[in-house]
Amino acid sequence: MINFTKMHGLGNDFVVMNNIDGDISLSIDEIRKLSDRRFGIGFDQLLMVESAISKEADFRYVIFNADGSEVSQCGNGARCFALYIQKKNLSYKNTLTVETNAGVLNLNINTDDSVTVNMGIPNFEPSKIPLNFENESSEYLVEELKVGSLSIGNPHAVVIQDEIKDIEQAASKIQSSDAFPEGVNVGFMQIINREEIKLRVVERGVGETLACGSGACAAVIYGIKRGHLDSKVIVHLNGGDAVVEFDGDRVFLTGPGEFVYEGSVNLRSGSS
Repeated sequence: MINFTKMHGLGNDFVVMNNIDGDISLSIDEIRKLSDRRFGIGFDQLLMVESAISKEADFRYVIFNADGSEVSQCGNGARCFALYIQKKNLSYKNTLTVETNAGVLNLNINTDDSVTVNMGIPNFEPSKIPLNFENESSEYLVEELKVGSLSIGNPHAVVIQDEIKDIEQAASKIQSSDAFPEGVNVGFMQIINREEIKLRVVERGVGETLACGSGACAAVIYGIKRGHLDSKVIVHLNGGDAVVEFDGDRVFLTGPGEFVYEGSVNLRSGSS
């Protein structure tokens, strides 16, 4: 039996497992079965708490999408990760340093139990996103759609709309395009004013989620680069609100994380 905790960040839901001892090893097929909302537990991402490799970090943060693919970044998950560590008494620090495949994240647990994640420095270089364009630009034409694109440890495309609608077809076209060889998360942003946006995100390997933390960061950065937004923005997602701050160098994401329930699962029988 494997113990797990179900959590969510603004409706973006996760299963968190303590794998500090390294005794949990799940196949792609097993992750897919667990993610199934009818026959499994159901989640957007699976988060593993593991021992850090370097002495400078407190933990290692490992993320798997519902389709079993491993990804490097998840801002909403990072907030849940920090609160899980605190609740399970795995650390008594209010500021945690965690390793990811995209580099090191700093997670600060605030007095109101919200968490601020230092998401690091965004990358706009096409080869690093990765994006199949030779030259860096503030905007690209992909499948006849104007998109901004950048990486925050994972690839993002952002589309500005006067009113967010018909996103499934547009997201499918962008995600299946040769422009993004490793797939892409697609955000659809409606600008309300210079300090407020609405956002819906279709994530690679998951589909549309109620919230996407790195997607919120990507949208705000793109809006700032285009001159539409100020440096601190409230992002209204379907699952609730997050705050993104971008100082021109690093980007910070602040929002809640919630515990839903705890359980155990027997992978051999599929029961939980």
